[in-house]
Amino acid sequence: MPRVLIIEDDRAVREGVRLALRRQGHDVAAAVTGEDGLEQLRSFRPDAVVLDLMLPGMSGLEVCRRIRAHHQVPIIMATARGDDADIVVGLEAGADDYVVKPVRARVLDARIRAVLRRVGGASDGHATPRVEHHGDLVIDRAGLTVTHQGRPVALGPSELRLLLTLSASAGQVFSRQQLLEAVWEHDYHGDARLVDACVKRLRAKIGEPAGQPRHVHTVRGFGYRFGAR
Repeated sequence: MPRVLIIEDDRAVREGVRLALRRQGHDVAAAVTGEDGLEQLRSFRPDAVVLDLMLPGMSGLEVCRRIRAHHQVPIIMATARGDDADIVVGLEAGADDYVVKPVRARVLDARIRAVLRRVGGASDGHATPRVEHHGDLVIDRAGLTVTHQGRPVALGPSELRLLLTLSASAGQVFSRQQLLEAVWEHDYHGDARLVDACVKRLRAKIGEPAGQPRHVHTVRGFGYRFGAR
């Protein structure tokens, strides 16, 4: 049974989401504040976190950053705003996905299950070598580990799945929509901000200099490609 932690200060929203997710087969714990959420993260040890962006006191963005500094648990950000800037900042802080309030229970359940599949089965389905060496970047597909210059790289589930998808077809250009479907399992005309923010986080973690990517390249007007130029 997937364990989900909800961090949400609005009582009606919190209880509604908790009941809905329990009906969907999740084991659910809930926290009212960011501080309480971080404490429950340690004690409850959830498989995924649903995090309200607009929390009193410690903001949802700060909670997201603190979680991501020490844990790779998937984070789904919930926001009452559809503002581009808020969403992008949340994604760049380390969130794996987001939903806009009012949250639809079936949509949230689908997003949770999708991100858990990315954690539990990050294989991209390509017949590729077990260990790939791309200069100073080494990808172990069987062990689902990545090292850069000999040091382990802690990637979140979306970042890892994105890297595996791109590197499995080095040289191939992927559109943002193709990546949304492969990595996030969004089969509708999805949100390119998920892809762009995840690429930004991935590049930073694998040592890509700003404006000088060595592995993950932007193909203007289309998407992204993995491999040397």
